[in-house]
Amino acid sequence: MKRGLSIIMILLLSLSVLAGCNFEKKEIYNIATASTGGTYYPIGVGMGQLWTEHYRDQNIKFNGQSSAGSVENIDLMKSGEADLSILQNLISTQAYEGAGIFEGNEYKDLRAIGMIWPNVEHFVLMNSEVESGDISDIEGTSFSVGPQASGTEQSTVTMMEGIGLTKEDIRTEYLGYDDTISSMRDGRLNGGSLPAGTPVSAITDMFASNLQASILEVTDEQLDQINEVANAWYPYTIEAGTYPRQEEDIQTIAQPNVLVATPDMDADFVYDLTKILYENQEFMIGVHNSAREMKVETALDGLNTPLHEGAYRYFEEQGLDIPDHLRPAELEEGAGSDE
Repeated sequence: MKRGLSIIMILLLSLSVLAGCNFEKKEIYNIATASTGGTYYPIGVGMGQLWTEHYRDQNIKFNGQSSAGSVENIDLMKSGEADLSILQNLISTQAYEGAGIFEGNEYKDLRAIGMIWPNVEHFVLMNSEVESGDISDIEGTSFSVGPQASGTEQSTVTMMEGIGLTKEDIRTEYLGYDDTISSMRDGRLNGGSLPAGTPVSAITDMFASNLQASILEVTDEQLDQINEVANAWYPYTIEAGTYPRQEEDIQTIAQPNVLVATPDMDADFVYDLTKILYENQEFMIGVHNSAREMKVETALDGLNTPLHEGAYRYFEEQGLDIPDHLRPAELEEGAGSDE
């Protein structure tokens, strides 16, 4: 009888240890991205593959899932349909602060894992509609602002507001990246907004297929005007040769793309995810060339959303000078509980 009780106690103890080891871990984690023609989707899928391989022996999987983009990704996070997501800095900041389209609907549970690459603004337009060569040329054209409920739509509208335009000044369409280029090729659309890390596959296709269209520039004056609406962008040069037949540099603007989670995700787990991601850059470059800018030393550039506790610990170990506004509330709570 005693031997039987001993075996039962050992089994119960083993189960409790296993349960502790898998605290807050699931079998599948979803990473919300954007439409398939941009950069979010392949990067999200690539991150999923990287993490899944690392956790293969624990049977934990990570799936990159397509979505309408940053705005919908916030909803997917809130509903628990996404565990991590990639957001434009503008959307991450507005959601956390309850500003812009999130006024009165703040989401304080957002936690940044890091800036993973710059989101480069690409306003493309058929050459027949180009006059000045800058983004003011979209006025009066049929122009896609991106899928509805996407970060692309919000950032495009914000940029338009900065230069004195609204949706009433264009014939507005709401298309994904591939559909935008396809509609331009078919003569049904003059242009569209396709922000993403360079090179954007849909725009590579645009140039390679000899579509008579151009990427519009953003002037310094326009950048200042846009940042007066929402201070989220900085100058960016699309270097010559980035796209087929692109012979000259193109002056545009960019904002950080941010990988986010919530405080519900275990800090040790997020520490490991952050470490794996930033220490396997070569793998990620093989997924998409924009990952060449995925570096520890620039991981905090432009961030306004507080870091996740696990990511904070990793970057602190790497010797980064972390601004006070990126310190997560969970660290303060932990410090208070130790007193």
